[in-house]
Amino acid sequence: MASTYSFDVVSDFDRQELVNTIDQTVRDIKNRYDLKDTKTSLELGEETITISTNSDFTLDAIQKLLREKAAKRNLSQKIFEFGEIETASGNRVRQEVLLKRGISKDNAKKISKLIRDEFKNVQTSIQGDIVRVTAKNKDELQGVIQRLKQEELPIVLQFTNYR
Repeated sequence: MASTYSFDVVSDFDRQELVNTIDQTVRDIKNRYDLKDTKTSLELGEETITISTNSDFTLDAIQKLLREKAAKRNLSQKIFEFGEIETASGNRVRQEVLLKRGISKDNAKKISKLIRDEFKNVQTSIQGDIVRVTAKNKDELQGVIQRLKQEELPIVLQFTNYR
């Protein structure tokens, strides 16, 4: 009887690290001389961050600060999708930052096709926003993980439920 091994390919981020990133960014904004009096606010929602500030220049500085703090907390830059800059009341600007989580159907198909083309003894199945990879040999699965780490995808990947 041959047993099979599997793992899941997912795209997610640590929500607590993101909360800490936002807190650090807000603290820095309050302490920095050039940003102190801008009345900037960062609001973390379920799937977005809303940045509200007084100018495009300040918004650019806050984006850099947010990216920097996220990188220090090992959050991938790929989770941020900066939206359109909107003008708000009182000569202010607002921007929604979409937080990307989960693997889209197109990316899941790309991942599955890549694995099928390069690894003949490995099966994939798309289950919602997860790609399950199964094989009879653990070494094949290790090879798949190494190959996916080399691939340049617009999302960050993690490998979970390895069994």
